[in-house]
Amino acid sequence: SMTYEVRDGVAHVRFTNAAGANAVNPAFSADLRAVMVAIEFDDEVKAVSVTADGKVFCAGGDLKLFHEAGAEVPSVASDMLVDYHGAIYKMNSIPKPFVAGVRGAAGGAGLSLMAAFDLVVSGESAKYTMAYTRAGVTPDGTSSYFVARHIGLRRMLDLTLTNRVLSAAEAETWGLVNRVVGDDDVDQACADLAQQLADGPAWASGNAKRVIYEGYESSLPEAGEREGVVIAASMGRHDGQEGIAAFAEKRRPDFTGG
Repeated sequence: SMTYEVRDGVAHVRFTNAAGANAVNPAFSADLRAVMVAIEFDDEVKAVSVTADGKVFCAGGDLKLFHEAGAEVPSVASDMLVDYHGAIYKMNSIPKPFVAGVRGAAGGAGLSLMAAFDLVVSGESAKYTMAYTRAGVTPDGTSSYFVARHIGLRRMLDLTLTNRVLSAAEAETWGLVNRVVGDDDVDQACADLAQQLADGPAWASGNAKRVIYEGYESSLPEAGEREGVVIAASMGRHDGQEGIAAFAEKRRPDFTGG
């Protein structure tokens, strides 16, 4: 249900189940977790671009499959979420930036997944909706963590309880996506952004990500202490030394990602 290819320091992940609207089911979840493990241990990968075939980035949970599971659906869903949530925990903890390019729509578990990315490029006609309570169920996909943090509790409750649909422009205004581009430009813009990050000071970018997420969960002194430790480490590495020297010498830095 997805492909994985590394070029010039960027892992290009592509959801390929266009016919099934790239829905979240056990196979998709297992594949996503496997891709995350591959990215974690591939030292060539400095940044990640994730895009999707078809008209929809990810339509959310595979309700047809859940319907077919009948009375077994609670255990099927629970088992699937070990992989799905495990993939998202991995994505969040890996010190490499992850960029999503979203065309068409991200709904339910697809919206939840999108919210867990570090950066999101949206197509101008994309639509965003929680969709869970519309099917009589409650949120998953770590949306109670990430979506709520991006947009705030008041808006999170509105999206979840009313299933209102956000346009790309609204999603950008709310802080749910980072930038909006033409629908035909999404895949390239996503890849370009990941390439820009991979070509930059990759260790610093990846550890900046980590510091920001951990700082958000910390007390003020914990956040400051962690920042002190990590910036000092970054200054001792090649890219830190090179970046500081380039500034002092008024020239462009030559980052190697180290």
